[in-house]
Amino acid sequence: MTPITLAHSPDSDDAFMFYGLAQGDVDTEGLVFSHELSDIESLNRRAIAGELDVTAVSFHAYAYLADRYLLLPHGASFGDGYGPVVVARQPLSREDIASGSVSVASPGRRTTAALALSLWAPGVDMKEIPFDRIQEQVASGEVAAGLLIHEGQLTYSDDGLVLLVDLGRWWKEETGLPLPLGGNVVRRDLGAERISRISRALRRSIEYGLSHRDAALSHALGYARGLDRSRADRFVGMYVNDWTRGYGPEGRRAVQTLLDRGAEAGRIPPTRAEYAPE
Repeated sequence: MTPITLAHSPDSDDAFMFYGLAQGDVDTEGLVFSHELSDIESLNRRAIAGELDVTAVSFHAYAYLADRYLLLPHGASFGDGYGPVVVARQPLSREDIASGSVSVASPGRRTTAALALSLWAPGVDMKEIPFDRIQEQVASGEVAAGLLIHEGQLTYSDDGLVLLVDLGRWWKEETGLPLPLGGNVVRRDLGAERISRISRALRRSIEYGLSHRDAALSHALGYARGLDRSRADRFVGMYVNDWTRGYGPEGRRAVQTLLDRGAEAGRIPPTRAEYAPE
C-alpha cells in the first residue's frame, strides 16, 4: 500500500498530537502513514502546491488551498484569549506598527499570525524570517519587532523583550471568539472512504495523547526547543485540548469569521470552510 504523507510542524504540540500514530499505538485501519516534519510556512507552500496528502496548515493558507483540501474535523489549534505575540526591546505603539515605519519580523506570509497582525495593524511592514530566529534577532537589535509563534509566546521575556500585543487576546476582545491558528487538511482526491479512515486514525492519535499525557509529553519534549517540562506542559495544554478534539459550532464560527474578515480586508480571497465528515 502506498503510504499516506502526513506532515506537521516539528513542535511540541504537534508532536504530542501525533504521538499515538508515530508510536504505532493506534488503529490505522490498514493505512500506512509516512511522517514528514517541516516548519508551518513550508507546509503551507507545499499544500498550496497540492504536494501533501494530509498536513497541518495555517488557516490563512487554507484560503488558497480550499479547492484541493478539506479540513479534518479535529486536530485544530486555537488561541482562546492568547496566541501569537508581537514583541520588541522597547515599547512601540499600535500606530508605530500600522504606519509601516517599523518593520516586524514575521514567520511567513501565509501564517495565521501574519494575517491576524495585518488585521490589527493594516499598514504593517513585515519581513519574513524563519520562526525560530525571530526572537534572537529582536533581542540582538537586528530587527525592531518580531511576531512570535510556538514556544516564543512563553519565552520572550527571558530575553528582556516587551509585549506589544497578544493577537489572540485582541481577537477575543474584538470578536468574542478564539483565534483559529492552524488545522489539519486532507486532499479531496483521496476519496470519501480513505478520508474517513484517515480522519478516524488522527482522532484516535489525539485521544491517545490526551489519555497518555505523561508519555506523550515526554515524546513532545524532544521538539520543545529548550522548554523545560513544566513550560512544555503548559504550551501543549494551550494548543492540544478540547478545541483539538473537535471544532464544535463555536470553533467553526471562529474559522469562518477569520476567513470573512480576512476577505473583507482584501487579505485573502473569499473562502467558505468545508470539513470532512465527523
